[in-house]
Amino acid sequence: MQNIGRLDTNNAGQAQPLIDAVQKQMGTVPHIFATMANSPAVLEGYLAFNGALASGTLSTAVKEQIALAVAGQNECDYCASAHTYLAQHAGVSKSEIRQNLEAKSLDPKTSVILSYVKEVVSKKGLIDPLSTDSLREAGVSDAEIVEIIAHIGMNIFTNYFNHIAGTEIDFPVVNVKAA
Repeated sequence: MQNIGRLDTNNAGQAQPLIDAVQKQMGTVPHIFATMANSPAVLEGYLAFNGALASGTLSTAVKEQIALAVAGQNECDYCASAHTYLAQHAGVSKSEIRQNLEAKSLDPKTSVILSYVKEVVSKKGLIDPLSTDSLREAGVSDAEIVEIIAHIGMNIFTNYFNHIAGTEIDFPVVNVKAA
């Protein structure tokens, strides 16, 4: 049961233009957005941040893998479910997705990135500077490092949002603990 209700996507008041834009882009309005729409400012801010990061240097697959690693660390079944769906559409294999939920990867560079993600999340950002150096040694640019940090922050927000709101999962369900 949701702790914060979803707005009717056909009658979302001030958030209606944002809801309509999500509907047009995705073909549906995921429950997270209908719930965020309780505050048009929050929904607009999230969509703008997500939209800005869409044009970044990280591949769509890596962005989804970061989201999976954060969801796994924070035990967010909503985000694990949504990003499993999105990662599959970005070409990430099911076996790789299972690894990503544990902040692991079969790809060496992605493995270093997800290890970094796990450390940042588990240590609340208070990491050893040598951890960032390990990214550079793996061929990750400073632009990519900055984007990795941004994706971590954005995904922590959605994880916490879904935990608190109790957002009903509207994707094929992934249970983080069972994955």
